[in-house]
Amino acid sequence: MAIGAFVESGGGGGGGGYGGRVTAYVVLTCVVAGSGGILFGYDLGISGGVTSMDSFLKRFFPDVYQKKQDTRVSHYCAFDSELLTVFTSSLYIAGLVATLFASSVTRRYGRRTSMLIGGTVFIAGSVFGGAAVNVFMLLMNRILLGIGLGFTNQSIPLYLSEMAPPRYRGAINNGFELCISLGILFANVLNYCVVKITAGWGWRISLSMAAVPAAFLTIGAVFLPETPSFIIEHDGDTDKARILLQRLRGTTSVQKELDDLVAASNLSRTVQYPFRNIFKRKYRPQLVIALLVPFFNQLTGINVMNFYAPVMFRTIGLKESASLLSSVVNRLCATFANIMAMIVVDRFGRRKLFLVGGIQMILSQLAVGAILAAEFKDYGSMDREYAYLVLITMCVFVAGFAWSWGPLTFLVPTEICPLEIRSAGQSIVVAVVFLMTFVIGQTFLAVLCRIKSGTFFFFAGWICLMTVFVYFFLPETKKLPMEQMEQVWRKHWFWKKIVGEEEEKQAEKTALPSM
Repeated sequence: MAIGAFVESGGGGGGGGYGGRVTAYVVLTCVVAGSGGILFGYDLGISGGVTSMDSFLKRFFPDVYQKKQDTRVSHYCAFDSELLTVFTSSLYIAGLVATLFASSVTRRYGRRTSMLIGGTVFIAGSVFGGAAVNVFMLLMNRILLGIGLGFTNQSIPLYLSEMAPPRYRGAINNGFELCISLGILFANVLNYCVVKITAGWGWRISLSMAAVPAAFLTIGAVFLPETPSFIIEHDGDTDKARILLQRLRGTTSVQKELDDLVAASNLSRTVQYPFRNIFKRKYRPQLVIALLVPFFNQLTGINVMNFYAPVMFRTIGLKESASLLSSVVNRLCATFANIMAMIVVDRFGRRKLFLVGGIQMILSQLAVGAILAAEFKDYGSMDREYAYLVLITMCVFVAGFAWSWGPLTFLVPTEICPLEIRSAGQSIVVAVVFLMTFVIGQTFLAVLCRIKSGTFFFFAGWICLMTVFVYFFLPETKKLPMEQMEQVWRKHWFWKKIVGEEEEKQAEKTALPSM
């Protein structure tokens, strides 16, 4: 994480009046937990890389390899294979199911427990990948990785948000997205190196090395403390929570924050079924945002870039090694943008990053679509100058995503949900991400084959719609403590009508017995 992003502000700089600062202890715990993002990023980067390697395709997907060699097959259709897309996207169905179970585990046994389960299963999956001799073992690799990611992606954003001081919550939580980006970068660099192994087994290194970040997270999670919120909610031990808060905040003045956590915990204990309660009218803003933000996230087309970038660069005429190197350059731009997001998210707020990033992505998708429509035909090769222009435009696109919809998709739904529905809300976010990633992964190559460059205009249209949604329906939440978040809905032009009506009904019910 970019520690330099945490420049301490003076009193009155937000944070709900809580005392404290960013301590080395909170940074260390969040770095260890946030490293779980590397698991997700590594998988996104590695799958696209190995599916562009000739040695991997020859062994497991010979039909795709033959289509690539056939000059009569359209460039847009060379990688269109149901079996190949099942390999890529099966992980996300497994993750979707796992995250629904992870919600109960995280709420009952703690955020740390879910991280331990996720890391351990991810290690098991990497063993199947590195040792694969048939497609069944590859699918077992993907399913186990999906289960691991279902647990880690559900618990880690919760952990980061609950451990971070309110005024720096955006920067610390964005460290998860930075770790995702670093995971993709590491995977892209590794793919670029192992493809040069002439014996053709470099893909085994790529798939098995997923165990490295998983082992780091699993071992690190053993030593992590639970969050103050979970300690109060689960154990009711306010003294233990106070000591931890004092260590995290670097001050003894934590009573106000502790009181808010206790109040939130008392309310949370009255809720037995979080998934049932999140559908109540008073939680309607949180439910809508927990559903639509990750839904829109995937319709930016970002995971097309993440796990099909090497395939796309090969499609437009770059050679195997050059396509993998182009993916590295693409990811370096995204990583730099992630760091910038950590620096500015708590200064400029969430809405501005959403809106600026949205406009940047719209223009980029339109530009890529226009270049491909004008210069890239079904047969023959694309001029190298235009191929690199596509690369540059894609770099602009991923940078726009990396400082807006990328990190904010995990940050905003987590921070707006009160404690009693927070685990359920995060599970919905992760489930929607996995479901939409599966749909995009399963259909993109077929859609690209049929509507060609129009695919990018399709994504641009969705980004326009989601930018409008943010402008009208997403309030600003920077520096506001999560335990005080309900006030933003009472002030919002639209949501106050829904939340206000629910509060009036509750007040009437309370007043009736006394009449």
